[in-house]
Amino acid sequence: MQSVLENCDPKKKKMVVPGTVLLTEGGRSGYIYVLEEGTIEVVRGETQVAVVSEPGSVFGEMSILLDTPHTATVRVLKPSTVYAFDDAGGFLKSDPQIAFVIARLLAQRLNSATTYLVDLKRQYAGQGNHLGMVSDVLASLIHQQEAEFMPGSDRLPDPAM
Repeated sequence: MQSVLENCDPKKKKMVVPGTVLLTEGGRSGYIYVLEEGTIEVVRGETQVAVVSEPGSVFGEMSILLDTPHTATVRVLKPSTVYAFDDAGGFLKSDPQIAFVIARLLAQRLNSATTYLVDLKRQYAGQGNHLGMVSDVLASLIHQQEAEFMPGSDRLPDPAM
């Protein structure tokens, strides 16, 4: 992730104290943050998803790329230095290298999720419980080729209708 840090404007650097919420789940900030040093947690609902201390880690990219509210809360755990980009779209478009690094990051996440789902499918093959939907989830990850991404659920009405 060092290549992202190499493209960060020093004027965007700020120190943040423990407890600072950078992004709020369900909110829209328009920001992307890049961690230079420190420790940050990612929380979805009441579940801590990750504790991140890797320099160059990026937060807020999914909301910008999907034009949706933030999918998690991002909170500072230890004194940290971040680069805060209020024009997140502009930052992502500013350099092809940045866009490539973000694409690679998202591809790694997708690969991890898909690998986990395949493992679940193998473990629970033939069971008639809710884990039977893993095949449907995997198929949607592989075959979703919509022109525009529309987050949602089969349980909720189609927002396009």
